[in-house]
This record gives sequence, structure tokens and C-alpha cells, in this order.
Amino acid sequence: MEYVYAALLLHAAGKEINEENIKAVLSAAGIEVDEARVKALVAALEGIDIDEAISKAAIPAVAPAAPAAAEAAAEAGEEKKEEEEKKEEEEEKAEEEALEGLGALFG
Repeated sequence: MEYVYAALLLHAAGKEINEENIKAVLSAAGIEVDEARVKALVAALEGIDIDEAISKAAIPAVAPAAPAAAEAAAEAGEEKKEEEEKKEEEEEKAEEEALEGLGALFG
């Protein structure tokens, strides 16, 4: 993952994404550089428009998350209300049963 971050950092800084620059960024961060991974990354990014890739990747991940979170919060609120209502009903039943038991004592 740090290799991709290095490439993104270089892109954001307007620098060329090549083996030397990626190695320099990783070394500066104290990461032991794997030559094969650097070469594979540079080859994979060749001909890729990073800005376009970022914009396409970011939109689908963000859009559905907001409505799903709102629905989950609403469901959690409804479940909490139902639980509170059940507890109240159980307490009322317990009180009624206790009063019936006392009535039998003085029959």
C-alpha cells in the first residue's frame, strides 16, 4: 500500500512517477524498498490518468454510504423504542401480578 501512496504523493506534487522517485519517497519514509514491487507499480501506472482513476474510484464509494448510514440510524432508533416499550409492559405485568397475589392474602 505504501508504494501506491508514494505514487500518489509524487502525482500530487507534480513529480514524475518513476522508479527513482518512488524509491526516494519510500526511503525518506524509512521503508525498505523492494525493487520488484517498484518496477511493477511503475509498469502498472504507465499510461494511466491518475486524476481520472481517482475521480471514478471516489464517487461510487461515497454516494451510497450516506443513505445507508441514515437508514441504519433510523432502524436503531426504532429498535430502541420497541425495547423500551417491552420493558415498560413487563414492569406493568409484574406490578399487576404482585397486586393480585396480595389480594389473595386478604381474600
